[in-house]
Amino acid sequence: MLRILAAVVLMSGWMARELPAQHAAQPPRILDDIKFLTDDRLQGRATGSPGADSAAAYLARRFSQVGLQPAAGGWFQSFTIGRDAPAITSGGVTALSGKNVIGILPGRDPVLRNQTVILGAHYDHLGLGGFGSLDPDSTGRVHNGADDNASGVAAVIQVAARLAASPPARTVVFIAFSGEELGLLGSAYYVKQPIYPLTGTLAMINLDMVGRLRNGHLIVYGVQSAKQFPALLDSLNWYAGFDLKAQGDGYGPSDQSSFYAAKRPVLHLFTDLHEDYHRTTDDWEKINLDGLKRVADFTLGLVTALANRRTPLTFMEAAPAFPPRTSTAAVSSPGYGAYLGTVPDMTGAPGGVRLVGVRAGSPAEQAGLRGDDIITRIGSMETPDLQAMTEALRSHQPGDTVTIVVRRGAALTTLRARLGTRGG
Repeated sequence: MLRILAAVVLMSGWMARELPAQHAAQPPRILDDIKFLTDDRLQGRATGSPGADSAAAYLARRFSQVGLQPAAGGWFQSFTIGRDAPAITSGGVTALSGKNVIGILPGRDPVLRNQTVILGAHYDHLGLGGFGSLDPDSTGRVHNGADDNASGVAAVIQVAARLAASPPARTVVFIAFSGEELGLLGSAYYVKQPIYPLTGTLAMINLDMVGRLRNGHLIVYGVQSAKQFPALLDSLNWYAGFDLKAQGDGYGPSDQSSFYAAKRPVLHLFTDLHEDYHRTTDDWEKINLDGLKRVADFTLGLVTALANRRTPLTFMEAAPAFPPRTSTAAVSSPGYGAYLGTVPDMTGAPGGVRLVGVRAGSPAEQAGLRGDDIITRIGSMETPDLQAMTEALRSHQPGDTVTIVVRRGAALTTLRARLGTRGG
């Protein structure tokens, strides 16, 4: 009863601030945004393609229209994809550049406005198929990616428009990421070159595949990345009424993983996989518009609560719950069978596999592996790239003890790891 009363008090205060905006006329273009991004003329928005450039220009216009400001360098954060990136070397992808689209809503509090909350969603998709597609013989056919992830981008614009009418205490940074389907490349670049220092980033919220709500079922990954998240989500859902499943650490095959590796609390909202995932049939007509608006409402409440809270979040590292694959191509998973628990850097292969982090409680952590290590050998097999590392792990069984050679700066270090199984 005390918990319920606390939730009522929390929600009554939040509703008093936010109901006027929620009951005002909603920005009418949420479906228009999805239709534009999924138009065949954009050819599936593959990173580095003319269609992706058209999508980026459109998103910059929309950010401006709803009241956001560009960063000091403009709306676009361009980055180069290394020729040794796994998607380039093993995926048959030719794109060598991408651009994130960034809009800023300055906070109203003179002190807290120097801190940020990030709301992001990736806007790239699979282009004309091939790499990453689950449709057989679909190369050359447009993959429009309505749910993955035009839905997330449209919801970000919706939240931005409504939040701009009543800015919160902290600054909110809205990011449409490129290169997600190639291995979280855009978010990885932002973490290395942030607009605001990451030390002042309270949390990152990621919307990826939020347009196919069924039976009110909403999944939120990353709940274990901050001590305060379970109670906050529970309180917000008292009003929203989702069949909410909150679980997991912050790692996963979507852009929140880049921020979690940088030790920022993260949440990833997701309405689950479906039969059209990474197929040519993921079109705008299948979007559950009312469900998408419900997710946008919930996200608005979440971002508002975080951006207005007076105290920091407590970052946590927890053993993963191993969620199902969401919306990243297969290159994000290092293999099958024997489990090590490393999180590879997909932006390049500097003579081995660079790590952005290791999962809490994993064989990798127990062996002493850590972020920025470069794995050059597993057992008897050299690992010059991620594909070689995958094959090295596949050559072993769970329970095997292997030597792992890593490069740390100029030094080589040999570690021993007892391989496990996922969830074991």
